[in-house]
Amino acid sequence: MAAIIPATILGLRGQCVKSLAWDDAAGELVAHCRRDGRFVPVDHRTGARGTVNRWLRRRVRDLPLWGRAVTLEIEYCQLKIGAADRRMERLDFVDPGGGYTHRFCRFVCQLCRHMAIDAVARYTGLAWRTVKAMDARTLAAELPALHPEDITGVRYLGIDEVARAKGHDYLTLVYDLEAGHLLWVTEGRSKAGLQDFLDRLSSESAAGIEAVAMDMWPAFENAVAQSLPQAAIVYDRFHVMANYSKAIDQVRRAEFKRAQAADKPLLTGSRYLLLKNVGRLSERQSQRLDELLAANTNLHAVYSLKEQLQQLWQAPATHTEMAQRLAHWCALAEATGLAPMRRFAAMLRTHQQGICYYAQYPITTARLEAGNVAIGMIRKRARGLLDTEYFKLKIRQSALPEPNRGLYALT
Repeated sequence: MAAIIPATILGLRGQCVKSLAWDDAAGELVAHCRRDGRFVPVDHRTGARGTVNRWLRRRVRDLPLWGRAVTLEIEYCQLKIGAADRRMERLDFVDPGGGYTHRFCRFVCQLCRHMAIDAVARYTGLAWRTVKAMDARTLAAELPALHPEDITGVRYLGIDEVARAKGHDYLTLVYDLEAGHLLWVTEGRSKAGLQDFLDRLSSESAAGIEAVAMDMWPAFENAVAQSLPQAAIVYDRFHVMANYSKAIDQVRRAEFKRAQAADKPLLTGSRYLLLKNVGRLSERQSQRLDELLAANTNLHAVYSLKEQLQQLWQAPATHTEMAQRLAHWCALAEATGLAPMRRFAAMLRTHQQGICYYAQYPITTARLEAGNVAIGMIRKRARGLLDTEYFKLKIRQSALPEPNRGLYALT
């Protein structure tokens, strides 16, 4: 007995499936369709009814069924509009001239969110370039646009940059720190790129921004100071600590060079011990760290200063008190006599105001960390992305929550 499948389930508006056959040569199921006469052909430009000039057929790839590739053989028409115009009928489920249904493109796009392109290509039997092009087109068509002009109610901005690949071009990202939403992504990490975003904000939205968290990149600071003069620039504490980690490593390398041969084994492989937070060390690692600090006075000093610097952000009662504590720490760092410590202390003194604004605006770019992890996974799966525009699309996709509709959703 034949089964009748409602058109709403099939998702093929204007088509009737007449038969389903197995094409052994192509290794796929072929659904043979004909045009549903209940749907009157209309001109997609004007919405006016047209006259059928001729009927056409073509094949398009659809979602797999029962573990088999599926191809639709669809029927559509060429419309006669007026005396001379001829236009192809537009179908809701496939682009003009496209070889894949919209839902199949979404299926591939969702696979690409979690898998490398070459893995998706092997799974679907498509070419690598085809998978990438489908993913890029689907994202460009369906991702919500970023319109700074429409932003309202944002008080705190977070600005960060990510590399397209190690040592390659950078992208600038702007987030709403309270909501965690990605507001802007642009190429480079220049003042002009960030200025473009800030200039598009409405005067009311710009005036409502109270503080901006960022690293100490002068281009970002100059752009914010020019466009948001009322906003406090808060230097991100994680970037400050990252810079201090570099200073610790400089001291470690200097100590290794001047150490006697018998002392070098203790310093070998100690970088991880010095840079990792003490609470995350294993018992064996903690014992080795204690041995290292007991044997080397300079490393003991810079490690102790690391713990004291972290406490700077623990209870910053007021801007003045935090500034006093910062000045005291800088004096201790300079007293070590170590060149990396003196340079780092001088950098902190130069940026004291932005660091101590944390007492008034306790914001950081920590909320961006999940986004940065997702971006890192994108780079890892792709082993670096040569296509910057595609990378921007993937970043915007990663900033959105996972859809609930599943991979096989028709719409």
